[in-house]
Amino acid sequence: MDDMDRKILSELQEDGRLTLTELAGRVGLSLSPCHRRLRELERSGAIHGYRAIVDAEAVGLKFEALVFVTMRQEDRSTVSAFEEAVADIPQVLQAQRLFGDPDYLLRIVSADLPAFQRLYDERLATLPGVQRLSSTLVMKHVVYERPLPA
Repeated sequence: MDDMDRKILSELQEDGRLTLTELAGRVGLSLSPCHRRLRELERSGAIHGYRAIVDAEAVGLKFEALVFVTMRQEDRSTVSAFEEAVADIPQVLQAQRLFGDPDYLLRIVSADLPAFQRLYDERLATLPGVQRLSSTLVMKHVVYERPLPA
C-alpha cells in the first residue's frame, strides 16, 4: 500500500459512486493504472464492498441505544451461540466484543422507545449466556460514519 493507493481509498470513501474516469482524474493517474490499482485493492480485501449510507431517521429509525452486555459464561459454545444470535437481529448495527467488563457493546436502532423496549425484552434479554444488559441512549452523533484516515 503506497501513497497513491491511499489517495484512491480516500477518494472512494468520500464518494463511492465516482466513475473510474473521475477517480483517475482526482488522484492524478491515467485510466489503466488507476483501474489496475483499484482492482488490486478490491482483490486484496482493502476494499471489501460498496454501499449507500442511509440516514436512519429518514427511514423511520429515530431511536438509537448502546447496549452493554456482560456474559454469565464465556465458554466457546456460549460465545458462538451468542454471536450468531446477535448477528440475526437486524436492528443491531454493530456488535463488538470487548476486553474486560462489559463483554460486548451493541449499537441498536429502532423506530422509538416502545419498539426498543420490545426488542430488549423479547430478543436481547433472551440471548444465550447473558448475565446482565445495560443500555444508554444516544443523544447525538458528534462523529459519525467517518472515513478511515489516509
